[in-house]
Formats: sequence, C-alpha cells, structure tokens
Amino acid sequence: MGDGMRVDGQSWSRLDLERHNAGLEAVASVRAVELQEGSERGVRVVEFRNGAGLAFDVLVDRAMDIGSAGFQGRQFAWHSGTGFRHPGLHEYSDEGGVSWLRSFSGLTVTAGLDHTLFTTVSDASHHHYPHRQTVWNGLHGRVANIPARLVGHGVEHREDEVVLWAEGEVTQAAVFGENIRLSRRIECDADGHEIRLLDRVRNLGFDRQPHMFLYHINFGWPLIEEGTRFVAPIHETKWQSDSVDEQGVSHVTIPGPQPDFVEQVYEHRLAADKDGYTSAMLINDRLEWALEVTWRLDQFPFFFQWMHLREGAYAVALEPSTNDVQGRLAAEEDETLIWLRHGEERVYETHFNVHTTRTTIADAEERCARRGSM
Repeated sequence: MGDGMRVDGQSWSRLDLERHNAGLEAVASVRAVELQEGSERGVRVVEFRNGAGLAFDVLVDRAMDIGSAGFQGRQFAWHSGTGFRHPGLHEYSDEGGVSWLRSFSGLTVTAGLDHTLFTTVSDASHHHYPHRQTVWNGLHGRVANIPARLVGHGVEHREDEVVLWAEGEVTQAAVFGENIRLSRRIECDADGHEIRLLDRVRNLGFDRQPHMFLYHINFGWPLIEEGTRFVAPIHETKWQSDSVDEQGVSHVTIPGPQPDFVEQVYEHRLAADKDGYTSAMLINDRLEWALEVTWRLDQFPFFFQWMHLREGAYAVALEPSTNDVQGRLAAEEDETLIWLRHGEERVYETHFNVHTTRTTIADAEERCARRGSM
C-alpha cells in the first residue's frame, strides 16, 4: 500500500483523502455498537467496514471472536440458529458439557484456554487446593463465553497506509485455579481483502498452567454450496469420524444440504512452506470466490476439517489446533500437553484472505498445494 489507499480502482494518498473528506467514514470505519434484540441483547460489537467491501463484526462480549463476516455484500461466515447469544445466558456444565453448542455461531469461535475438544475430568493437583483435586472440562473449554475488556479500537494511519483495528483482553480465572489472559488484536487494511488475527495467551498466575487452543473457523452459504472445493496441502489424513465411512460424503467437493446428516470430522496432517506457514482454502468456482486461512504450523501443528452439512445448519469449518483429536487426557499421558509457567506466553498469528477473481484464486490454490515442496 505504499502508493496509497485504493478506492474504486484509483490510488489515493492520505493528503488526497483529507482534501475530499473530513474523515475516512466514506471508505472505512470502525464503530462500537451494542446488540439489542432477543438472546443477543447487550452484546457489545465492534463493526469493521473497509473501502474494498470487507465487513465483519467483532463480538467483544464473546471473547473478541468474529461473528458476521462478508465481502461486497456476500456473507462467508456461518450463522447458526443460536445467534450471537449473550454469555450471561451460558451454563457451562449444562447438557452433559455440550451447552457450548447453544452459543455456536459466527466466523470464529475460540476454544481453550486450558481445554479443547470433548469433555474430560482432568487432574488439578497443580493448583495445590485439597478441595479441588480434579477439574471438569466442558466441550471446547470456557473462553468463548467470557466477555473481553475492550482495550481500544480505531483507524490508524501509517504514512499512506490506513489500518482498522480493535484490541481486547479476555481473562479466564478462578481462585485456587487458573489465571490466563488472551490478548487479541484484530485488524485489516482500509483497502484490503485480509483479516489479521493476532493472539497472545499468557499465564498470569504462579502455578504452572496447562494450555490448549483451537480456532473453530466456520463458513456457510453462499460460499459453501454444492460444488465448493476444499484445498489444503495434506500430507496425511490421520483420523476420521465413523460417519465418514457410513455416509460416504466427499470432503473435497462439498455436496448440497443433506437430510439427517451426521457431522463428519477429519484430522489432516498438513505441510508447511520454508517459512513455516500452512493454509487451507474453500473455493466456490461458480461464484469465482474463495476464502484462504493461513497460519504457522509451529503454532498450530494440528488441523481438523469439520463438515456439518445438515439441512438448515449447513457449514464447513477449518480448525487449526495445538493438540490432536485424542484431546486433553492423551496429551497429559504422552507429555505433549503445553504447560505455561508464570509469565510465559504463546503467540498465534492467523490470516483470512478473500479472493474474488479467477487469477487470484488460481494463484492462491497453487501456492496452497505447493506448501511442503517450496
């Protein structure tokens, strides 16, 4: 963007923009609002709108996850029937631990910070509290339903570059328990097709703390429809749910909505390029439209593909993860579980790119397929 911001195919310097506008609201804005209706009432949101047509909402009270997301009027985020339910309605231990599914909607739903995947009872002796020898963990942990402290949001000028941003802090803590903080920054360029997600997870407590982390990145119609293709540099498919053989539905070319569909889940081992990056894509050739997710394999070494193709709840998710499908107890047993001591942190950087021409889609698909041979 060194030549300035592009608006309607023309490059504009900061001075040119200031000569024509009192502010940047004509082409880009970041605005804090609050939802008002139904189970969403009271949820704080930061709205991002840029000059290229990228529009997405950051759910401040839902761990700074991204809810609605679209490009030039088309949604690519999945919207389930739950809506963006206020976290005050969430009951963590309800329904045998799967109450997380009652707040499951939007482009990203973060799992962690000390547990991901299915429910478990794990050892809590590291907290040195005799009355809490074990801890019960619900599906995908607690973090997704914890409100953030909104640190700030706005529009930042960097010479001729303009960046839209928001930052928040989500603290998961208990007396005689964990004290972990997720610091999250989300940004995009004022004329860009990319969302950048930067997370830091830090142990604020003085007991060593287990850490697990996963992004449930959920895509829906119209990006997902019959014929949408999944592309990733798969080195090996290490595991798949029993429903794959029972239903025989392709995970490469997505079919249309299916009656009574049972979720299909895959764990793929992906390759990375020489700089350590890997990616996965969903491509809609009919619409000439694709979404690419890129991350570092040393940060998220595991990856799941989730297919929920049931009528009325039609979605495909890409899920970078710190741990494999065996989950918390297996990670403890084989000593692959991440432990953070006081002050230690993990950093995660993930990019979401929208591609809208045959050329950019083909280039991204070729780059994605060649990872591991680069």
